[in-house]
Amino acid sequence: MRQRRADEYAEFAAARAGHLYRSACLLTAGDTHLAEDLVQETLGRLYVRWGRLSRVGNPAAYAQTVLTRAFLAHQRRRSSGERATDVFPDLPGAGDGDASLRLTLLAALARLPAKDRAVIVLRYWEDRSVEQTADVLNVSSAAVRTRCVRALGRLRELLGEDLAEYARP
Repeated sequence: MRQRRADEYAEFAAARAGHLYRSACLLTAGDTHLAEDLVQETLGRLYVRWGRLSRVGNPAAYAQTVLTRAFLAHQRRRSSGERATDVFPDLPGAGDGDASLRLTLLAALARLPAKDRAVIVLRYWEDRSVEQTADVLNVSSAAVRTRCVRALGRLRELLGEDLAEYARP
């Protein structure tokens, strides 16, 4: 029985690690090292609770919730000695798509507060509903809608006319 659970966990972790990593990269605005740490922490927490996760209907959504909460906890406890940087390392798969657009969007995401960034990633990258996002963040649906409006407004303000030059006709 124990070996079967371990095998199920290993299969789940292998299947979801890439998606969790991409989400973590967005949450951390391109900090790949922190993204790796967050994914590792998420997978560790899931491993500890894997036997009880059989009651969870969607372990992938639960994993995303754990990742988002780990990110927000990290942001709250971040040392004042740490400084954000404007230099982004190459991300895996960076050859796909428009690199300058990706860097512009990551730079704009980096300038958002952590909770606003989490709302944007959950709502528009993860394609979660307002209610699902509220559940992950432990806030009301109204708070999610308010944060979405403010965060999108801030992104528009940060991107301004720069985004128009990247838009394809």
